[in-house]
Amino acid sequence: MKVDINPVSINPNSGLFPNKKDLRQIFDSGEEARYFVSRDIESRINQVFSKFSSPPTVKVRLKKFPSYYRKYLQLRKTGVTDPHITDLIGIRVICPFLEDITVMADLLKDHFDVIDVEQKGNPHNFKEFGYESIHLLIKIPPDIVQTQGRIGCEVAEIQIRTILQDAWAEVEHELVYKAEFKPYDARMKRKLAAVNASLSLADIIFQEFRFHQKRLDSQLGKRRETFFRKIEESTDALLFSDVPIPKTDQPAALSFPPQTIGSIDDLLLKALSAHNKNRFEEAIALYSHILELKPESSICSLIYKHRGMANFAQSHYKDAIADFTSALDLDAKSYKAAYYRGVVYSVLRQYSEAIDDFTMSLEIKPYQNYCLLRRGQAYYHTGDYPQALSDCESSLSVEPENEPAKKFRVLLQNKLKM
Repeated sequence: MKVDINPVSINPNSGLFPNKKDLRQIFDSGEEARYFVSRDIESRINQVFSKFSSPPTVKVRLKKFPSYYRKYLQLRKTGVTDPHITDLIGIRVICPFLEDITVMADLLKDHFDVIDVEQKGNPHNFKEFGYESIHLLIKIPPDIVQTQGRIGCEVAEIQIRTILQDAWAEVEHELVYKAEFKPYDARMKRKLAAVNASLSLADIIFQEFRFHQKRLDSQLGKRRETFFRKIEESTDALLFSDVPIPKTDQPAALSFPPQTIGSIDDLLLKALSAHNKNRFEEAIALYSHILELKPESSICSLIYKHRGMANFAQSHYKDAIADFTSALDLDAKSYKAAYYRGVVYSVLRQYSEAIDDFTMSLEIKPYQNYCLLRRGQAYYHTGDYPQALSDCESSLSVEPENEPAKKFRVLLQNKLKM
């Protein structure tokens, strides 16, 4: 249904006072079109955010006539004879973290014609309460207008907030904006200000925690890449060439004391950083210091696993096995520790033990393509080519483009044809 009447462009006033009945009639005439336009914009915004694994929540609010009329009168009081209400369509984009607000705002600027940007509530007077958010005033896309018709204004307002900012805005709207009674009492104002400050502090703490997580994840990603490269080099060398059994070196003594001041999180970040820079002895010392602090068992299991990886990188295979065993003792569901220990046994050509560990890991978490591949390689070295091929095919079912698995399958097929 197309509606071409634009209430903000028509002045229904014959005199000083607006005609509420005429305004209501004009407002209602665009109601259906506003609904469909709002849904089209909502769908387009969700499409913009679809690339995120955890996209923000998008909510639509259509302004009701009482709220519209109240705002109309407020603008008339300021001397505006023909008020233009810009938030007939309001859309909220609600994000988990403060850093997301700018990211989402920039994305929307890339996909919509943004007329105005307003930073609400920043900075607050320390004695006041309020909410923070970014408001974007966008022009309604012409193709949507052409399809749905005019709705009474040419723009829509998008508010981008965190979850906590949105919660405060909802409550404040009911307690302060809509209520007839306003909190004039200084004591009540201080209480509201304290609540707002608490929510703001929570947002800041969540953001700091998120930033710390990202630093850890980045270091963990680098560490895994180096570790997996070592695994591939070690196991493939045994598979495709005749190399001697690797020697287990004794750990070298540290020539310097590591810096061991800070929280467990700080120490872990330092250890991972040293690990990623191939300063393995320093990393091992830091992991050991964390264990001396006696954190809870789940953390100890994690640290043993990391220290085992550092020992493996140094070719300290016995120490690596001991660390992975300790990780499993503390956490029987640590499928990675079982897999890593199996890899070390494979490097040492203790294939029966390796097969047991790979099987344990797969029982905890099936469908690990690399674990299936490594178990298949271990079966190959025992001469069980059919079982090796079965594991190789299973690995390729999980990850069809795995080049090492493809290469291994060719080797097995040639063996079985002999």
